Amino acid sequence: MADSYFPRWRTQPAPAEGRIVGTDERLAWPQMFAMGVQHVVAMFGSTVLAPLLMGFDPNLCIFMSGIGTLLFFVLVGGRVPSYLGSSFAFIGLVIAVTGYGGHGPNLNIPVALGGIIACGVVYAVIGLIVSAVGTRWIETLMPPVVTGAIVCVIGLNLAPIAVHGVSGSNFDSWMALVTVLCVGAVAVFGRGMLQRLLILVGLLMAYGIYAIVTNGLGMGKPIDFSIVANAAWFGMPHFTAPVFNMQAMTLLAPIAVILVAENLGHIKAVSAMTGQNLDRYVGRAFLGDGLATIVSGFAGGTGVTTYAENIGVMAVTKIYSTLVFVIAAVIALVLGFSPKFGAVIQTIPGPVLGGVSIVVFGLIAVTGARIWVVNKVDFSDNRNLIVAAVTLVLGAGDFSLKLGGFGLGGIGTATFGAIILYALLRRKPVQGQVA
Repeated sequence: MADSYFPRWRTQPAPAEGRIVGTDERLAWPQMFAMGVQHVVAMFGSTVLAPLLMGFDPNLCIFMSGIGTLLFFVLVGGRVPSYLGSSFAFIGLVIAVTGYGGHGPNLNIPVALGGIIACGVVYAVIGLIVSAVGTRWIETLMPPVVTGAIVCVIGLNLAPIAVHGVSGSNFDSWMALVTVLCVGAVAVFGRGMLQRLLILVGLLMAYGIYAIVTNGLGMGKPIDFSIVANAAWFGMPHFTAPVFNMQAMTLLAPIAVILVAENLGHIKAVSAMTGQNLDRYVGRAFLGDGLATIVSGFAGGTGVTTYAENIGVMAVTKIYSTLVFVIAAVIALVLGFSPKFGAVIQTIPGPVLGGVSIVVFGLIAVTGARIWVVNKVDFSDNRNLIVAAVTLVLGAGDFSLKLGGFGLGGIGTATFGAIILYALLRRKPVQGQVA
């Protein structure tokens, strides 16, 4: 009998030490709900932080993350466990095309949305091609030295944004450093799930310290809680229509290459943890992520990607049931209908947000280096050395390139530069060896 499109999830007891709950299994529903909540908490910090840094409505982005996750679940037939949240790959270029100053709502969001949709279309097309011919061509174009350099560049390119955002006053700079210390303390001294949620817990600690210092002791700019008191408990998300500007679309569309690298890495990681080969779902996963980004763009949300934070939760709990992510997505949808929840997010002080940004952008950069280490990239090979070196400087220096009406910013030039440079420097194999 042929396999059904969706798995027939078998009920399993809570996992004993060392035992996993597979993608086609589930726990009792109360335990499943608890796991869903845990995944929402895991994705929350980054899914909220990314839109705040770009001036998007975080409440809407939480809502669209739920929509995107459900869409992904359907496209992969419930076979790949994944949560789709706001992607950090868009931040630098969205700020560039909108001229966002870093505080309050971004008035040019519609222009960015057109570019996000263009990126989603390119991503979806790549998914269709992969479904037809497989992933070998992607792995050839983007080996670990290339993907590691691209991921690293995202963090380095965003570094000036984070630093400038907390340099407005001496007080802001010190509070940013306090925030960094809070996140660092949780990362080093926390245990279990507390350590997995280092960004969220560190942010809450810094938020509390900021409130005591400003609202309590009268230093700096106090937090205005009146917006929370005046916000309704329930209400419709605020949708925004896109504007299709060709320059913004050409700048943001290449981000699809970065999302491909992230998603491919996600599936490889989950395959390794579960012992299941998920390669046959890669094309559908790309297509699902691409369509989710398109839908998010049409509604006013950020581009989305598969979340490493949730991979971390799965690694800790050994629970890979895809039904958990349906529950997490539904919870995100419910939160999206609460303006009061959105108002609480809006009270996060700028210096605290800036301090978290410093940590997050640094972690992105280090994640790129980790890809090199895990895949044992050989830097005694001059091709790898040159590709990594040039890519990092192009991205960190925000090297821009224009050809006619087509322009690329630092992340774009670094991404395509890494791919093209690796291909150009590819040597012919020595007889009897594989290149």
